[in-house]
Amino acid sequence: MNSISQWSALMVLLCITIAHAHTVITYPGYRGNNLHTNGTVAQANGLGVAWDEKNGSYIYPYGMEWIYPCGGMPRSNNRTKWPVNGGAVAFQPGWFPGHKTALIYINLGLGEIPENMSHPVVSPFQITGPTNDPYPGTVCMPQVPLPANISAKIGDKATIQLVEVAKHGAALYNCVDIEFADPHDPEIDGSVTRDNCFNSSDITFQYMYTTSGIGSGAAMIQPPQHTLLALVPLLLATIFGGLM
Repeated sequence: MNSISQWSALMVLLCITIAHAHTVITYPGYRGNNLHTNGTVAQANGLGVAWDEKNGSYIYPYGMEWIYPCGGMPRSNNRTKWPVNGGAVAFQPGWFPGHKTALIYINLGLGEIPENMSHPVVSPFQITGPTNDPYPGTVCMPQVPLPANISAKIGDKATIQLVEVAKHGAALYNCVDIEFADPHDPEIDGSVTRDNCFNSSDITFQYMYTTSGIGSGAAMIQPPQHTLLALVPLLLATIFGGLM
C-alpha cells in the first residue's frame, strides 16, 4: 500500500463530508471506508447511530468510527494475511480536526468474529501531531507482537483493532481482519517497505505513566517529546534495515 496515494485519494472525502476525527489503518489494511458522517444529532435522538425511516438507512451524526468495536464496519469477507508471530501495523491519525494529541491503543480479537477486543498487543501511548487541523503523516510499528500468553496457528483468524482517543475523550475505532500465516508466505514476505511503514517526523511520542512512577525530580513531571523511533522498543531502527 502506498500511504501517500491513499492520502491523496481519500482527501476528497474531507471536502464532501463533515466529521470530527478519523483514522486510517494503512498496513495491513482495514475493513473498509468508514470515513462517513451523515444526519444530525437531533435526528438520531442523541445516539451515535440510528435508523432513518425516511431514507431507509442508518445515520451516523458523529461519524461511523465512533461505533465500537470497528467503527461501524462489519466483518470483512476478505482477510489480510499477517505473520503468525506478529507483524507490522501502520496508521494515519490526523485525517480530521482534533487530533493534535491522542492516545493510541492496539488490541487483538481472536476468532472469525471476535467476542471482544480485549487483548492489548502494545502498551498504550500518546501521539502529538503538528496541529489540531487535519494533517498528513504516518505512524508505523514494524513488529507488533502477539499478546502475552496468546499463541496462534497458521490459518487462525483474528481482528486487529486500532483505537484513537481524542483530547475530549471520544474513542474512534478501526479494524482489520487477518489470517495468521507463515512469515515467509509470498503474500507477506517483502510486503512491508519504507513506503508503507514509516514514522513521520512531525508526529511525536509522549510517555504515559502512573503517578506512582513520578520521581522527585522536576524533569519527570514534563518528560520531553521524542520520536516514536527513539522511545518505543518496537520501533528499533535495525528492523527497518532488514526490510530493504
